[in-house]
Amino acid sequence: MDSILYNTANDAFHDLYWRIVRNGQDFAGTKALFNVGFYINKPHHNAISDKKVKRNWSQEYAEAEWQWYLSGDRRISKLGEIYGKVPQIWFEMANGKGEVNSNYGWQWKRNDQLTKVINMLNADPETRKATISIYDGKEINEYFHDTPCTYAVQFTIVDKKLNMAVMMRSNDLWYGFCNDQYQFSNLQMYVAYETGCELGTYYHFAHNMHLYNDKLPKQKIRNFHI
Repeated sequence: MDSILYNTANDAFHDLYWRIVRNGQDFAGTKALFNVGFYINKPHHNAISDKKVKRNWSQEYAEAEWQWYLSGDRRISKLGEIYGKVPQIWFEMANGKGEVNSNYGWQWKRNDQLTKVINMLNADPETRKATISIYDGKEINEYFHDTPCTYAVQFTIVDKKLNMAVMMRSNDLWYGFCNDQYQFSNLQMYVAYETGCELGTYYHFAHNMHLYNDKLPKQKIRNFHI
């Protein structure tokens, strides 16, 4: 699938939903597309407002998750302190200590990755090394409960604009993309501020982008306006 350009995250969600419905192949209880890459031209427009497919996305929750990531505390109880409750999925992913690997803020604070990336960009705006690692195959034995969906995030300054690329092994469009893009676009805005750059484009790549079967249209596709 060739890289395409969307204006906002909501535009991406709507178009990708119908691309998966039309062209996705059956795979492990989902409809899936493989090796999907696209740009978002205005990453600061990161709210999902699509009503046509009845995606009732909560910016309040997404913002609470962002604050949880900023804390660097991977305990799900911390999310509960911020949001007032913890969604069930986090209980299912947590280890015996109530911790998760998929708190991306905890990941980018490990070994001061985020701080080092910002320092790299400030010292050398043409660096190709400003990368944060999240999924690590060398830690695969730690992924019994919870396997991070994101491989890495890379930042590049071009024409004084901070561009960002997110590489994912697996991405559920309905829940995963809607919330993840909010976190990563906020991260891009944060790094842009810390480096004094304008905000550039957000590139998103997923090896497997999918919809679970219960999120597919209940009627035949020809009855929908796409």
